[in-house]
Amino acid sequence: MFCHAVYTASHAINRSYTPFLREFGLTYPQYIVLTLLWERDNQKIGELAEQVEMESNTMTPLVKRLEDMGHIARKRGETDKRETVVSLTNKGRALKKKAPTVTACMIEKTTLSPVELNQLQLLLTKLRHGLIGKDTQHT
Repeated sequence: MFCHAVYTASHAINRSYTPFLREFGLTYPQYIVLTLLWERDNQKIGELAEQVEMESNTMTPLVKRLEDMGHIARKRGETDKRETVVSLTNKGRALKKKAPTVTACMIEKTTLSPVELNQLQLLLTKLRHGLIGKDTQHT
């Protein structure tokens, strides 16, 4: 069954990241949130949760822990005080310099070529979109 292969691969990916992220004191979901903020800083908690496909009420404690570690800062939205905007601190930005090393090590561990990794990413995105009923023609 394809679902078992995807499930076990996902766990293997998470476990493989652990030694690299332990050095930074991060969990894999925290690392993913930081990568999203490195791509585009100053995002609302809801935006981050949507990208990670996590509920906002699950994202909030994760973001709080990142704030407690000094990697991010939270502030209320300027136009809507109910919203919380998350932004990187200098410490959070500094971690970005170490991310390419983590990525390179993970890519090497896969034993896949860059072309194979790209194909895998496209297929997994198509699979996810198909399962959630999202149009894959425009993504």
